[in-house]
Amino acid sequence: MCEANAYLIEDGTEVLVLESVDKVEPEGDGLKLTSIFGEQKFVAAQIASLSLVDHKVFLKKLLV
Repeated sequence: MCEANAYLIEDGTEVLVLESVDKVEPEGDGLKLTSIFGEQKFVAAQIASLSLVDHKVFLKKLLV
């Protein structure tokens, strides 16, 4: 399987947002994350970086 886990970077630490992410889609002022199990989460964030070998998506909060 090639799913990744999504993490929000807060104060230099990784906070898990959603496991087994299948889709990351722009929506409004953030991103909609969908897991392989159909769970969805909206995060007011942007992609900071991807680590494809480690299967990680790093997100950075948007300043409102």
